[in-house]
Amino acid sequence: MDRKPITIYTVFPEGKHKVLTLSYDDGKITDRRMIDILNEYGIKGTFNCNSGLENASIKTYYEERIPLSEYKELYKGHEVACHTVTHPTIARCPKEQIVWQVLEDRRGLERAMGTTVRGMAYPNGSFDDQVVDALKACGIVHARTVKSTHSFDMPSDYLRWNPTVKHNDPELDNLCDEFLKLKKTQYFYMFYLWGHSYEFERDNNWHILENFAKKMSGQDDIWYATNIEIVDYLEASKRVQISVAGDFAYNPNAMDIWVEVDKKPVLIKGGQQIGL
Repeated sequence: MDRKPITIYTVFPEGKHKVLTLSYDDGKITDRRMIDILNEYGIKGTFNCNSGLENASIKTYYEERIPLSEYKELYKGHEVACHTVTHPTIARCPKEQIVWQVLEDRRGLERAMGTTVRGMAYPNGSFDDQVVDALKACGIVHARTVKSTHSFDMPSDYLRWNPTVKHNDPELDNLCDEFLKLKKTQYFYMFYLWGHSYEFERDNNWHILENFAKKMSGQDDIWYATNIEIVDYLEASKRVQISVAGDFAYNPNAMDIWVEVDKKPVLIKGGQQIGL
């Protein structure tokens, strides 16, 4: 006799349905203070850096770049992603320059981090279809725009990934409150904050980040993740094989994946098949 019909959902780790992520650009020395704040509250971010500007001339102290030798320790637990070697308005570049800017940045960042680099933020928010196609050939799997949506939608295209809001947006607090109130577990929700850490120093408003981190941290229904962790987890989730009857599932990934079965979270360890 067939079992009673069940509902199975893909969920984030531990059965969560909301995710919070950050993306900050340029790799300047103010990242040090920012990361101290994020680490204190258990929040993760993606830091988009220019490997060729380490020794660039500066006008003010907060424009100084983090030395590449410091990356591996400083950004531990977070993601380092590309921002091109020299930060051009890349949609104006010929295709050969686009590829060079991205691959050489990957090369420098991977040498510094000792891990693969597969993400990016568009310098000056500049991109077009030619740039997106070039990123695919360069092994980039996600790239952030500068178009804030004020929504909590998951991206339909990781290479045209629009964030929720910039930290200096007057709607930030309202959006935080709205996100925290979301309780319908049949949907995925994402809060994506972006900006440049030097702006906190320039504008003397580090309290914005501190208040944000304090308010948004420690929530039982939120997964705190980097950009690449979100991409990798959801892509791996698509490879989980569920039986037609919904009575067992096989996870071919090395990564553990969670599903929700009739509103109960179920862990499927990497490489294992379990009954549901």
